[in-house]
Amino acid sequence: MQNPKVILYFIDGLGIGTRNENNPLANIENIEPLAHFQNEKSNLIYDGVLVPTDACLGVEGRPQSASGQTTILTGINAPQILGHHKQGFPNQKLRDVIAENSIFLQLKNLKIEPNLFANAYTKQYFETHYLRWKSATTCAVEAAEMSFRMIPDLLGGFAVFHDFTNEFLRERGIDVPILSAAEAGKNLAKLVESNRFTLYEHFLTDKIGHEQDFEWAKRHLPDLAEMIRTVLQNINLETTTFILTSDHGNIEDLSVRNHTLNKVPTIIWGRKRHEIAKNINDLSDITPAIISLLKK
Repeated sequence: MQNPKVILYFIDGLGIGTRNENNPLANIENIEPLAHFQNEKSNLIYDGVLVPTDACLGVEGRPQSASGQTTILTGINAPQILGHHKQGFPNQKLRDVIAENSIFLQLKNLKIEPNLFANAYTKQYFETHYLRWKSATTCAVEAAEMSFRMIPDLLGGFAVFHDFTNEFLRERGIDVPILSAAEAGKNLAKLVESNRFTLYEHFLTDKIGHEQDFEWAKRHLPDLAEMIRTVLQNINLETTTFILTSDHGNIEDLSVRNHTLNKVPTIIWGRKRHEIAKNINDLSDITPAIISLLKK
């Protein structure tokens, strides 16, 4: 068998809520495999396995992005280290955790390569936002001294932007083509096939939740679901494991602007999915699961 591969598809702010009028996941059609509800069994496409996953990590308060993402990308319980959940972007203590434990660094040290953060960056980000707004994923890439994918990579099909259609880039005056969800999914699938580990990050779901924008959710969620389905259709699930997870809930309850205390969906497709599902309880289990998959 060829070397095993893993894709981690990270969706910010996707929790498991209940069926009610405030949950767009319960009121929008054609969003399989995103719609999951408390105390209900989910029948997943491509024989996926759903694991409701604890994002609170034993720490009081609402889960937040900086600490949750640090936990996902390192296997270290970041809120426990801080004593609280950290919103927004990692502080120095979390940056230190990532610098020492980044999944990319762990794989590099194990000589499991090549690996990729598939998201495209803009030149403007490094000129204006880099020092102040450095995400956990950015820190994780830097820890392994990897290069960032930029707009020329996106134009060549070697990267995907966080909104995957490129509409945000066009609105900012950057000359890139508008892609359909299916076209973006095919591009990401090609990247998965040429790397041992691929990370893709999508965070518009969290933004929709904070803005409590049901109309935006109606437009966006079907496209997001189609993009995910297209990736699944275009990768080899005999040799590849597709893991989808989130850092905290949000979009599943638009009655509030805040994150929720709900568990998040970790969905596993492909190679060793049942075996891996048994070992995931909270967000700190994601990185160890990926390492175990790639060690053969």
